[in-house]
Amino acid sequence: MFDESLSEARRQAEICNACRYCEGYCSVFPAMFSKREFKDGDLTQFASLCHNCRGCYYACQYTEPHEFALNLPRALAELRHDSWKAFAWPRGLAPLFDRAGVAVAAGLALTFAALFWAATALRPASGEGFYAIMSHGLMVAIFAPAFVLPLFAVTVSLLRYWRFVDGGTLRPSAVWNACRAAGSMQDLSGGHGDGCNFEDEDRYSNARRRLHQATLYGFLLCFASTASGTVLHYGFGLEAPYGLVSLPKLFGLPGGILLCAGTAGLAWLKTKADPALGAPRTWGGEMAFVLLLFTVSATGLALYAASGSAAAEWLLPVHLGTVLTFFLLTPYSKMVHGFFRLAALAKDAIRAP
Repeated sequence: MFDESLSEARRQAEICNACRYCEGYCSVFPAMFSKREFKDGDLTQFASLCHNCRGCYYACQYTEPHEFALNLPRALAELRHDSWKAFAWPRGLAPLFDRAGVAVAAGLALTFAALFWAATALRPASGEGFYAIMSHGLMVAIFAPAFVLPLFAVTVSLLRYWRFVDGGTLRPSAVWNACRAAGSMQDLSGGHGDGCNFEDEDRYSNARRRLHQATLYGFLLCFASTASGTVLHYGFGLEAPYGLVSLPKLFGLPGGILLCAGTAGLAWLKTKADPALGAPRTWGGEMAFVLLLFTVSATGLALYAASGSAAAEWLLPVHLGTVLTFFLLTPYSKMVHGFFRLAALAKDAIRAP
């Protein structure tokens, strides 16, 4: 399905497997060095384990101008991207975001915002807070399928990946170990705790690791805010708006701040990093995803700050438009990398219990 990127990844992995200098750098190398030969699924597993920290590149004596011309971070980034697109469902939608990520994200967000703004003309006869602008029933009718359908698409993609890499039987302990590894971002520590070399060549830094953690935990807190609001609404009959000392706000405010800070920092680091050590053709799409996630969190915080003012009537459609865009693009944007990395870490935990 992606023969060219598999061929180059195999060439470089075979050289690395003979050298073995980078054995302690991250999860990729113990997994790689446990093999004598590489199936297509093995290489795809290595690619999804790779966090593109780039430490191996700066430690390698076989990079250009050596005739081997190794650039393992790029080879795995190309294979990782190609495999995600090949496993995507429906597959025909996968390349759209790559071709013009910023334009696609911005176009969808503005279109949805305009539609939501038009929908405010149907404002309910009663309601408080945001529900005085747009009814709760309308929001649920739009966002329930917009959440469930992309989640189904991601599930299909992960099942395709799991079969391709011969994942086997998934144990609860492997899932737990994968979650711990993802939560600590252990593979962005460089294998020695000093960090990775993503943004400043051979200088170690934990900035990318911390910013990824801020983004991850900010996103999870925002999700917990929405989930707790749903439980309060349907389980206890407590409808929004909620006070500052309530679960939705206690989760949502710090979550939004962390998400804003994390994505802004990651976008800044991305402008400093060498694109030749990743997949250059995906740079625009990856940056578009980071900026979209930043916009979701920033508009959410702005909307909260504007509660009760006339500005809320304009900010609500903008925020909902970006959130809907984010949901619909999840199976085809960089967001899907979190699901694949978690699956790869679980597969690695099965390999090395």
